[in-house]
Amino acid sequence: MDLSLAISPGPPGLDLQPLGPQTPCLLALDTSTECLSVALLTPRARICVNEVGGKVASARLIPSLLQLLDQAGATLAGLQAIAFGQGPGAFTGLRTTCAVAQGLALAHDTPVLAIDSLLIVAEDARLQALPSQPAPTVAATQDWWVAMDARMDEVYAACYHLGADGWQTRVAPQLWTLPALAQAWTVDPPQRLAGNAVAAFAGRLPWGSATLWPDTTDRAAALLRLAQAAWAKGQAVPPEQALPLYLRDKVAFTTAEREAGKARPPQHAGVVGSA
Repeated sequence: MDLSLAISPGPPGLDLQPLGPQTPCLLALDTSTECLSVALLTPRARICVNEVGGKVASARLIPSLLQLLDQAGATLAGLQAIAFGQGPGAFTGLRTTCAVAQGLALAHDTPVLAIDSLLIVAEDARLQALPSQPAPTVAATQDWWVAMDARMDEVYAACYHLGADGWQTRVAPQLWTLPALAQAWTVDPPQRLAGNAVAAFAGRLPWGSATLWPDTTDRAAALLRLAQAAWAKGQAVPPEQALPLYLRDKVAFTTAEREAGKARPPQHAGVVGSA
């Protein structure tokens, strides 16, 4: 998927000011992390909500999005597209978001927008950087690494290039072992690094003098900005293409597989997993 995206700042939270008749009606969903993020954009409202996800995400996602629609006076049938956090991320969370996005889209013949979940972190960090850096500096050519804790001493990581035309992928999302990512950063140290791997693996990854954004402040707002940019670039696809991006082939083995010795040993020689 082409991830060259134009970007523009947008305030988080609730904004009921008229945004213009050309503003698309977009619903955006993400449960790829422990945060449940839902956002809605209409010509008269922009609403972004972040709440606790994890184990309760599957039960809370639909009530949350319906509440947003009701608050904005919008309907599912009136949506022009449904954006979803495609992954990588938590296995159950990705399945939840993709299933809901696809089900709603199929029911109303609505296209979908697949959004890279790591790029959401980069976009949020970009907005965090704005108060401390002049706009021309932030908008200039930059590379941003994102590294998220994938458990089992592994990291979901990617590198994005921010230029005048928006975001482009420099290193696609991959599942890295700590030694492999450390080696990559030793050769080409990151300049800007966002994501919770900063806290999870402090002292174990050599990010050197990189500027750090370990926390995501408004995931829903970042997701909505990327969704609006993707819509403007014509990146909507049919509902049946609302598929998760899994980078870890398997998260557990059945009892029968373990007893039969079919479980493959973990691959720790370098980058692991596949899209």
